[in-house]
Amino acid sequence: MEVKTSEDHLKVHKMKKKVLRKQVRAQHTLMRHEGIECISHATQSLVIANAGLGNGMSRHQLLRIVEEYGLVETLLMPPNKPYSFVKYGTTEEAKKAFDALNGKEVALEDFGQNIVLYINFVEKVFWQNAVPPSLPPGLMVIEKIISPEEERRMLESIDWIGDEDTQNAQKTLKHRRVKHFGYEFCYDNNNVDKDKPLPGGLPEICDLFLEKCLRQGYIKHKPDQLTVNQYEPGQGIPPHIDTHSAFEDEIISLSLGAEIVMDFKHPDGHTVGIMLPRCSLLVMTGESRYLWTHGITPRKYDVIQASELGQKVGTITADVGDLTLNRRETRTSFTFRKVRRSPCNCIYPSVCDSQKGQERQVQPSFPHNEMEASKLEQEYVHKVYEEIATHFSSTRHSPWPRIVEFLRSLPKGSIVADVGCGNGKYLGINEDLYMVGCDRSKNLVDICGEKNFQAFVCDALSVPIRSGSCDACISIAVIHHFSTVERRLATIRELARLLRPGGTALIYVWAMEQEYKKQKSKYLKEKNGSKDKKEEINTGTAQRLLSDQMPDSSSQDSACSDRLLDDSKDEGCDAKPVADSRLPIHTNRTSFHSQDLLVPWHLKGGPKKKGESVDTMSFPAGSKESQELSPVFHRYYHVFREGELEAACRSLDCVRVQKSYYDQGNWCVVLEKL
Repeated sequence: MEVKTSEDHLKVHKMKKKVLRKQVRAQHTLMRHEGIECISHATQSLVIANAGLGNGMSRHQLLRIVEEYGLVETLLMPPNKPYSFVKYGTTEEAKKAFDALNGKEVALEDFGQNIVLYINFVEKVFWQNAVPPSLPPGLMVIEKIISPEEERRMLESIDWIGDEDTQNAQKTLKHRRVKHFGYEFCYDNNNVDKDKPLPGGLPEICDLFLEKCLRQGYIKHKPDQLTVNQYEPGQGIPPHIDTHSAFEDEIISLSLGAEIVMDFKHPDGHTVGIMLPRCSLLVMTGESRYLWTHGITPRKYDVIQASELGQKVGTITADVGDLTLNRRETRTSFTFRKVRRSPCNCIYPSVCDSQKGQERQVQPSFPHNEMEASKLEQEYVHKVYEEIATHFSSTRHSPWPRIVEFLRSLPKGSIVADVGCGNGKYLGINEDLYMVGCDRSKNLVDICGEKNFQAFVCDALSVPIRSGSCDACISIAVIHHFSTVERRLATIRELARLLRPGGTALIYVWAMEQEYKKQKSKYLKEKNGSKDKKEEINTGTAQRLLSDQMPDSSSQDSACSDRLLDDSKDEGCDAKPVADSRLPIHTNRTSFHSQDLLVPWHLKGGPKKKGESVDTMSFPAGSKESQELSPVFHRYYHVFREGELEAACRSLDCVRVQKSYYDQGNWCVVLEKL
C-alpha cells in the first residue's frame, strides 16, 4: 500500500513538473512571437495557451469552461491564434480559474481530440481591433437573392449521381465536384473553347434568376456559361483570377446549401475575408474581378463573427471579442459568366493574359553608376512621393517617442533642420526650438505649409543652408531611399556640414533585421486596418498605436496560424545579392530577403491634386475612375544591416558616433560634429 502511495506521489510530481515546463515554454513563446509578457503575481487577466480559434476551440466552448470560475468581463480570441485571453471581475476569480485549469485536459468539441490548457497571468493585454475592412472595389454581396424554395429547386436540378449528361461536362476534381453548362472550362489551360459550345445551353431553371439579375442591374449581359461547384467540408479552391481573355467583366456566383468564407487578396498582399451567406449572390466587376485573387481555403471550420449581425455582413472583421468557429456544411455554387469574344483591354496589364508583353513596365535593375542611381530614385522615390503625398501624410501622425525625446533634450533656442521632413510631424514637437524642414516632395512641403511650419523643397544631397549654422539635425527614414553606398554616405556628410562643432544629428533608417533579440518589430506584427484601435484587458489608459513606427505603414496582413508550443526555430533573413539582377518586390509585413528592393504602396482614395477637395475626387467603387485612382506604387529602399549605418558614419573624419541603437525595426545613430 505504501509503495503504491509513493508511486502515485511520484506520478503527481512528474505531472506538475511537466505542466510547469510547458507553462514556462508558453510564456517564452508568447513573448518571442507576440510581445506578450506573462507575470508571476495574480491579476484579473489570464492568457490560455492551446485554447484558441487556431487550434479548434470555439468561443461557445471556451466561454462555458471559463465561466465556471467567476464573472467573465472579457473574452478575446484572436483569429488563427492558438491562445485566448480572459479577464475576470476579480483577481480571486482569475486565481481560482488558474488553479483549476492550468494543465487540465479538455476535449475539443466536434474535433474528437484532447488538448491540455496552460495558463499564465498577464498584467494587461492590448489587442488591435480591426476597423471593418471594405469590400474590394467592384465587389457586392446581395443577401437572400432567392427564396429557400428556389434554392431547393436549383439544388435538385443538378444530378451528381446519374450517368454523365451529354449536355454538360461533369468532373470530380481533387477538391470538389464540378459541372459545366454552355461551355466547358478547361483546367489544363484555364480557358474555354469558344468554338465548341455544349449542347443544351444553361439549365432552364436559371432563366428567371438571371432575368432578375438583369432587371436589378447586377449584370448587363445575360451569361452563356455556368460552372456548378460542390464543396464538402474540408474542400476548397486555390486562389485564382478568372482568365481575362475567357470571360467578360461581370462574374456572379450564387451560394446554395451553406454559407462560406471566401478569401480575396490584392497583389500588394492586402487580404479580405468575405462571408457569403446561404442564398446570397456574389458580384465581381472591375478591380475585384480583374486584379484580386479569390479562393476558398480547404478547411472544415471558418472563423466568423459570433454575433448574428456579424454573420450577415460581407467582410469578416478581426474583432477578437466577437469571433468564433463555424462548422462548414456542403455548399454548392452556381457561377455565371459571359464568354468573351474579343481580347481583354482592361487597365490591369500585369495580370492580363490578353496584354502579356504589351508595354509592361519592367522592374528596374540595381544601379551601377551615378546616372542610373539618380534615375532610379527619380522614378521610384521622388515621383512616387509626389503621387502618394496626401495618403502618405494621413498615415504619419504619431511621432516616434525616442525622436521626441531627442528633440526635447535640445537646449532652448536651438536651430534644428529636419532634412526629409515629410508632412512635418516633428517640426512642432518642441516650441522652444527654431525648426526648419526640407523635403524633395513639393506636395509634402505644401502640407507642411498648411500646418504653418517653415519648410522648403530641396534634395538631401544638397541642402541650401549655410555650413555650421545648425545646432542639431534629424534625418528620419530618408537615407534608405538612396540607392548607392556613395550617395548614402554623401547624405550623411551633408548633414554633418550643416552642424556647428558640438552639434548633433539623429539618423533613422529601416533595418534588415525586423526581428531583433527574439522580438518582432511592429511592422511584422501589425495587422491590416487595425492601426488606430486596440482593445485592452485590465485597467489603464489605452495608448495610440504608433502606426507609423516603420517607414512603410500601408495596410497589409501577414497573419499565420502557428502552434503555440511548436519547437521549430525561426528562420533568419538571408540577404540575397541583387547586383546584375532586377530589384525584387517585397511582400509587405514579411521579413526582408534582400537589402535593395521595391516596397509596394497601395494608394487609397486616389492622388489628390492641389486645390481639389477629397469630395471632388471620389468615384463609385468599381468604376473605371476609381480603378484608375487606386494604383499600386513601388518605392525603392536599401534596408540596413546591423552595424552598417554606424560604420558609414565612422568613416567620416568630421563626426563621432555618440550612440547607436535599434528602435522598432530601425537602426539609429546619434552623431556629434567634431
